[in-house]
Amino acid sequence: MGLDRSRGRIGDRIFAGTAVGAGILILLTLAAVGIFLIVEGFPALTADGEDLPGGEGFLSFVGPLLFGTVFAALIALVFAAPLSIGIALFISHFAPRRVASFLGYLVDLLAAVPSVVYGLWGIFFLAPELVPVYRWLDDNLGFIPFFDGPASTTGRTTLTAGLVLAVMVLPIMTAVNREVFLQTPRLQEEASLALGATRWEMIRMTVLPFGRSGVISGSMLGLGRALGETLAVAMVLSASSIVTVDLIGTTNSNTIAANIALDFPESSGLAVNALIASGLVLFVLTFVVNFAARAVIARRREFSGANA
Repeated sequence: MGLDRSRGRIGDRIFAGTAVGAGILILLTLAAVGIFLIVEGFPALTADGEDLPGGEGFLSFVGPLLFGTVFAALIALVFAAPLSIGIALFISHFAPRRVASFLGYLVDLLAAVPSVVYGLWGIFFLAPELVPVYRWLDDNLGFIPFFDGPASTTGRTTLTAGLVLAVMVLPIMTAVNREVFLQTPRLQEEASLALGATRWEMIRMTVLPFGRSGVISGSMLGLGRALGETLAVAMVLSASSIVTVDLIGTTNSNTIAANIALDFPESSGLAVNALIASGLVLFVLTFVVNFAARAVIARRREFSGANA
């Protein structure tokens, strides 16, 4: 008996040491990435404006890219957030158990699809299919700045990129929402139904309020991934370094990640430092978004014991 306890303690120590070591390794890796970006990007931050791409300084260089990054990610969030809530509610409260299990596996599988596949789908299928829609929007809603046009003839627009990003971030948002909705106290749901509420009224009065912070954190996690997506956006978006809110036009704002992927192979000197400095901006932005999401999740870490 004493030998078994000794072995158990040794195993616990080994596991604890491994877990702590892994956590420290992650922190060191994150710090190393940050230090590299600061050191390599610092020359661009202090260089004369005319020596940088565009010739107007680093802020003029990174400003349009930062706008395009946030704009495309917000478009993805607008489309993905309602869909993720609806899918999560269907899986957690409406679908039969077997169907819900299958849909859960399918949603998780979508998260494993490489981004290049989404990019190919966007450029060869989605973009051409959306061209007639863009023409209709330009003809009928062209007075709105978002549909100012002229409509793109290829479909490679900010809206197309946003839709591709929405499909890419949908699995992680749906997974978070599903788990939060499933943790709604069962007694609250049963009490609501016992008082005469319909299924939708029960969801509106108990499930959605309980899962509000989870929905917010899932949306922010999806936003964090959309901000850093590279290949799919680079393949789909026909972009330039401008600031525009036109969703269907032939000229579109570029993103930081896509700009780095496209320009890095042909850059040299301070242009490389400028790209690394823009990567530092994206690193800080993504870190802030994910940190905020984790903070929201932490507020719901301890749930009610009514589920038991």
